[in-house]
Amino acid sequence: MSDKYAQYMSEIDAIDRKILRELTLEGRISNLDLAGRVGLSPSACLRRVQELERSGVIKGYRARIDPARVGTGFIAYVTVGLSRHTKDAQAGFEAAIADAPEVRECHNVTGSIEYLLRVEAPDLAAYKHFHTEVLGVLPQVNAITTFVLMDSPKDERG
Repeated sequence: MSDKYAQYMSEIDAIDRKILRELTLEGRISNLDLAGRVGLSPSACLRRVQELERSGVIKGYRARIDPARVGTGFIAYVTVGLSRHTKDAQAGFEAAIADAPEVRECHNVTGSIEYLLRVEAPDLAAYKHFHTEVLGVLPQVNAITTFVLMDSPKDERG
């Protein structure tokens, strides 16, 4: 982390946090509407957003996709435990997961397992294939636990 970025992070105030919250909820909001929601003039709001982008606080903007409308009827969170707790085992696992289009998120976590994955597939049969033929054949994998997503009453991912 650069000194300039660390310095800016300590300078984020309540208005910046409001801006970030609004952009998280609606990334395509116009600057005029954003300024109104956070209580700034449009020019002041634009300067703040540009600084948040320039400093790396805002990394980018994404489209929020309805999984069902693009053929993703099965979503699961999958915990993965590795058989060896080495840097090489992690690197091998991460390289394999990077090539798996079903894995939409991969997080290295603490606790009794090493990874938490968000996996999206068209249906249960496609997930079973991923579970058996992709995850199940990785030599680093020792344990797999699947949590099938039933609903998301709150989801603020950008």
